[in-house]
Amino acid sequence: MPDILHDFFIRGTPDRVFAAISVPAEVNKWWSLECTGRPEAGGEYRLYFGEPWDWRAHVSRYERDCAFEWEMTVAMDDWVGTRVGFELEPAHGGTKVRFYHRDWAEASEHYRISSYCWAMLLRLLKVYVETGAVMPHAERLQL
Repeated sequence: MPDILHDFFIRGTPDRVFAAISVPAEVNKWWSLECTGRPEAGGEYRLYFGEPWDWRAHVSRYERDCAFEWEMTVAMDDWVGTRVGFELEPAHGGTKVRFYHRDWAEASEHYRISSYCWAMLLRLLKVYVETGAVMPHAERLQL
């Protein structure tokens, strides 16, 4: 099964990055339009991106300030059962982020598009944590 992998550095502490990837109001700043959920092991999330993209995810990994992972339960067909996660490691002056989107059934066209989109969104996460700047949701993937 192919995986999407992106490693990058954020000038921000692991606890700050962890909040940005796990607290629903923070997730809205760089990914979703409307996110609700419980940032805890076993928590359930709603990730809404506008119609018809009203997704659900289950927190399958939760290690405060170290690792966070969603297993997608309601999404596009090829996303269901995949795992979207972040591993965080303190680094000089910030945090090393090891992002993954694992367990794709195949390296389909949508897999390739998603890899590109993740790179764009992860850059927005980095900018948000480092500067507080937020790109309007409708413009996030139009760069």
